[in-house]
Amino acid sequence: MSASKHLKSRTRQDYPFMLEYRTRWSDNDMYDHMNNSVYNFLFDSVINSYLMDHCGLHPPTSAQHPLMAHTHCDYFSAISYPRVAELCLRVNKLSKSSVVYEVALFEKDVEQVKAVGEFIHVFVDRATQRPNASGMNSQLRQGLEKLLVAESPSKL
Repeated sequence: MSASKHLKSRTRQDYPFMLEYRTRWSDNDMYDHMNNSVYNFLFDSVINSYLMDHCGLHPPTSAQHPLMAHTHCDYFSAISYPRVAELCLRVNKLSKSSVVYEVALFEKDVEQVKAVGEFIHVFVDRATQRPNASGMNSQLRQGLEKLLVAESPSKL
């Protein structure tokens, strides 16, 4: 199965964390669907919501924080205002200082996935802006391990 077909077959059950987002009028573009840039905003939001609520991240003061190293999105079908999006999150790979997330966007009450994105964060020390020699702190790691899936990572 090609990577795109594999991702298109994703279901909500493939993701251990979900966050709802009510689309706004301003999310739509001139083509009457959610603008591509809003997907990245939403993917970043669900990841950071999880990090703050489940991993102890406090963006202004945490000794370590994430830097975005990579982002990618496969779009399968559109969503638009006034629909409710369900943002589903998992971790495909957890390394010493980095994490590969997969985020799926579903429309509430619709089974088919609308888009699947990949984000890679590198956790760095605030003082040096470099990864810590010991890797990410234990609270971050333990929170992210709860989202780690056993299957092989997506090939986005």
